[in-house]
Amino acid sequence: MDFGESSELRGESASANPLRVMSLHALLYCERLFYLEEVEEIRVADAAVYAGRRLHDDLAPEEDETPERRRVEVSSSTWGLVGVVDAVRRRDGEWVAYEHKRGRCRRGEDGEVLTWPSDRIQAIAYAVMLEEGLNEPVRQARVRYHADNVTAFVEIDETARTELARAIARARALRSVTTRPPVATNENLCRRCSLSVVCLPEEERLGTIASPVVPGDAASAEPTTDTEELVETNRSVPTLFPSNRERQTLHVASPRAYVSRNGEALIITIEEVKQKVPIEEIDALVIHGYGQVTTQAIHLCASHGVAIEWLTTGGRFAAGTTATHGRVHQRIRQYEALTQPDQCLRLARRLVHAKIESQLRYLLRCTRGEPVRRQQCQTALETMRQALRQIDTAGSADSLRGLEGIAAKNYFQSLQFVVNPTVAGELRPTGRSKHPPADRFNAILSFGYALLHGLVHRSLQSIGLEPAFGFYHRPRSAAHPLVLDVMELFRTPIWDIPVIGSLNRGQWDSRLDFSISPGRVWLSDAGRRKALELFESRLIESYRHPYTGQSLVYARMVELEGRLLEKEWSGCPGLFAQLRMR
Repeated sequence: MDFGESSELRGESASANPLRVMSLHALLYCERLFYLEEVEEIRVADAAVYAGRRLHDDLAPEEDETPERRRVEVSSSTWGLVGVVDAVRRRDGEWVAYEHKRGRCRRGEDGEVLTWPSDRIQAIAYAVMLEEGLNEPVRQARVRYHADNVTAFVEIDETARTELARAIARARALRSVTTRPPVATNENLCRRCSLSVVCLPEEERLGTIASPVVPGDAASAEPTTDTEELVETNRSVPTLFPSNRERQTLHVASPRAYVSRNGEALIITIEEVKQKVPIEEIDALVIHGYGQVTTQAIHLCASHGVAIEWLTTGGRFAAGTTATHGRVHQRIRQYEALTQPDQCLRLARRLVHAKIESQLRYLLRCTRGEPVRRQQCQTALETMRQALRQIDTAGSADSLRGLEGIAAKNYFQSLQFVVNPTVAGELRPTGRSKHPPADRFNAILSFGYALLHGLVHRSLQSIGLEPAFGFYHRPRSAAHPLVLDVMELFRTPIWDIPVIGSLNRGQWDSRLDFSISPGRVWLSDAGRRKALELFESRLIESYRHPYTGQSLVYARMVELEGRLLEKEWSGCPGLFAQLRMR
């Protein structure tokens, strides 16, 4: 039979809304995995997935079997399934469906070679689709486990067909609901799952065995160490969410830069000087000012999930791209949750408390053992403590904004007292000014906040959250409310602290690092490069998350907080905004 000419095998008879056979494999592995992949359309290819793809590409004919056709597209209108079977072979006068797996087989009590349930349902599905497409009996499927170098046999009998029908019915039932199934009870499954970084099963399990930790009250507590830490807990440390940053952000700061594509790499050309950067090393491309990007380079970034962002010369966010799918169910849940005033107020209270407490704890740490500095900040510290005490009774977002504004004013006015006396007067902070910044300190601050905005924006988009649906900030200009919300957690730890440290170390040149014009101050090219280095260096520093107990780099922490925020309306509330500094 000519498989290449078979319309049945090409899928022309598939039903209008078919299930992928791979989705049934996911269903039998974990119903949460099925829901994330098939309903929310979230798919992550990790190292194991890529290795599996290479296995199928590299398969050689087996000596004792004659391959008839590999990678055959199959479908069934009767079962409502579509898929691609690894191989179809003629054995003893009958057609047999073959699946290849990198891992080990399941063993019976007597050492018998068996399939795993997820592999079994996949093999059964391919066999019944072949039978329908070929109009011939297919009585057997086989699964080859390459780690053990053995083959498991699956008989296609009435029991097998009943199993398949039951799995299809369950899959269709899950596709009709809007809530995610619970995490798998077998924790070992999560350790091998490519979507554990999205599902966060360990964090969710922690939420079911203990109530969220409420950090010590900064209104009365003093920090106990000189090191920059977050409040720790006695929780066990989850290991599934990546602690380190796998790729780096590519910043293009020259106005004469031209970004193009060469194969699977980006080429950055500046005045005939070219630099080649492989796409797998990049998590985002950020264009500062007037650099140019070709359509081909944009397509390459999109195909690899690399976000592109454009910032103005002054550092303000202008636009950005995302390669994620629509993820309609995620956005529906987010919209339904964030249109509930009580939910928004609850999250806003927690967010503002976290921000003010982090600012307060930073000032307390900087002035500990410094009686003069502590006295200079004393009024501001007490005012911030008073604001903290009133947060839980604030009855509206406007009331919270008032408390936040009072605390912020006192915080920024106090930063001048934590800067060393040796810092030049024109670099010393005297308060907050923006749109545009009126002095050098605020120029540094605003540029870094713009970088932080970009990081949070692309992190939320990669998660699948809609940046326009926030719970605290109001919609305005190009700044998305949810981005501004999540940013509040990270302004102090990711940017304020390293900026003050860099000033105290004498890293800034008040003449060369700034461009001064009437009524505004911007960073010069040299200043922007310095700020970019400071920001990216900060993102690879790590600290311990106060809820999970896991040490992560700051770049990963932004993503983690976004995913914990989504859990507020996805079945496990109370995990978001627990960051507190000592």
